[in-house]
Amino acid sequence: MAIGERIRFIRNLRGMTQKWLGIAVGFPEKTADIRMAQYESGTRTPKEDLVKTLSGVLEVSPLALGVPDIDSEQGLMHTLFALEDLYGLRVDTMDEDVCLRLDKGKSASASLSEMLTTWAEQAEKYKCGEITKEEYDQWRYNYPKFDTTGDFHKLPSQELSDVMMDVFKDKLKDM
Repeated sequence: MAIGERIRFIRNLRGMTQKWLGIAVGFPEKTADIRMAQYESGTRTPKEDLVKTLSGVLEVSPLALGVPDIDSEQGLMHTLFALEDLYGLRVDTMDEDVCLRLDKGKSASASLSEMLTTWAEQAEKYKCGEITKEEYDQWRYNYPKFDTTGDFHKLPSQELSDVMMDVFKDKLKDM
């Protein structure tokens, strides 16, 4: 989720209007809503000082607004928080282990649930010795290319796509 989408999401979560937030961060009343709309739509990108001001008004960490950096532990945590908002990912414990679960009630998570199930199946195959580490890595690092378990990602070959385009072009000419 881009910074503008995060600003909009948290602003809406807080029940604020664009105008109110714009005024609260110091924009003139006349243009406050326009400026916030520009940031939320991605037309403009807020500078670091504005991100800090926005995060203060929205009562969140500046990390919660930006595109998370998964190379840091804090960035990874904010990535997981964003996944909770977008896909219903939730943290839980099971037998004293921390685990992540997907809330199937979230509409956007149906295909993600299938994808994660497929991943779990491949991980189990590796764990049980049905596939090697190299085969598991090949599957992961080329996903979805080598995945044959789901229909949600399959695309026609380029050759088939070219033939179909030629057929449709001819049909459209006849109309």
